[in-house]
Formats: sequence, structure tokens, C-alpha cells
Amino acid sequence: MNKVKYTNRYKDVFTFTLLENGNILWEGEFKYCRFAWPNVYKDAYEKYCADTDTDERMTMGEFKKAVHEYNNETFEYTPLAKQYGPLVYSDTKSICMVDPSGGPYISADMDMKYISEEFKGRVVSSFVPVETGYLIQTYGEFDHLQDRDIIGGII
Repeated sequence: MNKVKYTNRYKDVFTFTLLENGNILWEGEFKYCRFAWPNVYKDAYEKYCADTDTDERMTMGEFKKAVHEYNNETFEYTPLAKQYGPLVYSDTKSICMVDPSGGPYISADMDMKYISEEFKGRVVSSFVPVETGYLIQTYGEFDHLQDRDIIGGII
């Protein structure tokens, strides 16, 4: 198992250990730390789609931006944000970002090469609290290319 030590700007030392399954154990002092949960847009987007003609619908990606839009001239949320924003909620059973005071800031979809080149290609999926810190659940940056069928001799 590869271990990497990381010292943040406050001289706090964190240890990152690459486990055999590809996940990374992050250990250290998390006394002053912030973290985040991912937003869930499914219910809000389904309601938006039910209320909107097919020709005029935004994609989910466009909707995720629009549902948080704020008008800086009127100092209010846009009508769409007012209507569907309250239907967006946080998945408090998943952690998608951990940021101890002084760093390192780590969030979902980050390549862990940010911490060390030894972790290059290990991308953060989520975090699980453990007694000594966090288990960073990861996937390989090219894992989505696996399990493809060969069609007509073309890979």
C-alpha cells in the first residue's frame, strides 16, 4: 500500500494510503473542517418536465444551472428558480466534498493526482467517515470505457 504524507499551510499532516481496491484512506486531524453533500435535482427536474412542452425543455445540465439563477438587478431569484428551487435538496447520506482548515480541499470528480502523482487516475466518487478520517471512494479515470461490446470488429 502506497502512503503519501501531505502537510497543509497550517503544518497539519495528513496521510493518504492507496488501498488494494483503489480507494484511498485519508487520515489526520479534522477538528476544523467543512464538508458538503451533493444536490439532488431529480424531483425538481421531473416537475419541470411535466410543466414544460417538450420542444422548450432544458437539458438536466442546463436546468441545474438555471434553478439557482439570481437576478442581480431585482435582487431576487428568477421565476424558474423560485418555482423549482425548493424541490432541490441535499443527499445528506453522501459526502461529496471535504475541506479541513488549511487544506487540502478535495471534492467529487477530482483526480487525486492533485495530492500526489502516485494517485494519478484515481477519481473521487464520495467520502465515507471512518474513525481516523475519511475513506475516499474512487474510480479509475477510464473505468467508463470498460465493458464495451465489440461491434463489427471495432472496439
